[in-house]
Formats: sequence, C-alpha cells, structure tokens
Amino acid sequence: MTDDDGVQRLLATAEQSVAVAHRLGCPRLNVHGTGLDRRGLPVVPVGHVTGRMWLTAEKTLAALATIAEREGVTFTLENLNTAVDHPGTPFARAADTLALVSSVDSPALRLNLDLYHAQTGEGDLIRLVRRCLDWVGEVQVADVPGRCEPGTGEIHYPAVARALAELGYTGVVALEAWASKDSETALERFSAAFTG
Repeated sequence: MTDDDGVQRLLATAEQSVAVAHRLGCPRLNVHGTGLDRRGLPVVPVGHVTGRMWLTAEKTLAALATIAEREGVTFTLENLNTAVDHPGTPFARAADTLALVSSVDSPALRLNLDLYHAQTGEGDLIRLVRRCLDWVGEVQVADVPGRCEPGTGEIHYPAVARALAELGYTGVVALEAWASKDSETALERFSAAFTG
C-alpha cells in the first residue's frame, strides 16, 4: 500500500480474491499494510513511513472499500507486530490500522484486531478493544509469548472476552495460533476463555 506498483498488484489481487470469496461463501477478506513473504516478512520492508505513504495507503484502502461495497464483501486490515514477527511492515500497529480504517470510514473496510500482535507490540488490550470496537470486523487471538492458544501465556483472555461482551461485540473471534499440545486441547482452551 506504500508504492504505486504495490497498489496496482493489491487491487488486481483483490478483484481476483473477491471472485474466489464469492465461490467459497466468504464474507471477509484480510489485508496487511504490505505484501508478506512465506516467512511473514514484508516483501518490501519499510524503515520509516512517510506522509506520502500514509496518503497512498488511505487512497488504496478507499479503493478496496469501493470494490468491497460493489461486491458485497468486507476487507479487514490486520494489525501486526514489528517487534517479533513482522519487522519492517508499514502500518502494523493497531493504532495505525485504526487510523487508516477510520479515515476511510466505510462499512466495507474494517479492522481485523489481532490481539496477539497488539499485546506483542502495544499492550493495554482492553483499552485498545474499547477504542477500536466501532471499527472491528474480526478479532483474532493467540497468547503471548509463543503464539499458542489462550491460557498458555500472559494475556488474561477471560477479561478480554468479558470486555468484548460488555461492549456488545457479537462478531467473529478467531483463533489464529499454534497448538501448544494438540488441536483439540487448543480449541477447548480457546472455547473456555471465551465462553467462561
């Protein structure tokens, strides 16, 4: 989203992805601040985000929102962390993704609030949830450190779940994590954290 070549590739890929999403019955498609390689690293690392990059990103996201509105889907911009997993990724912090999504102000562009990444890079999750909730299209969870299921690290997910419920969030909460033992145990821990 920071350079003209990347923007054109993103918009062309978005059109193709929407067609596949329709065939699969998928209402939401996820995007990041830049293309990521197989290791999760930015294809074009960015050391410093300039004002021009911000304007390009906002314009690009507005174009994505137009595609999404026309096609009846929603794009979600996911926050990432640059401290551990995605160094050099522009617009990675939740504060950045929130600023971009809210500036476009379209129901077809929402925030994919990844709480693992937010805790790794920013912390203060419940306050972040409160600040972002009006713009959230999906919440993703994993624990810190280790990126495993809730209950394996420092995040007290039952408190986060209570905050989401108290705020009236009824959208998707997705587990995007490694299983610390087996998949069934990981899913049970995830369910226990969010259903109490």
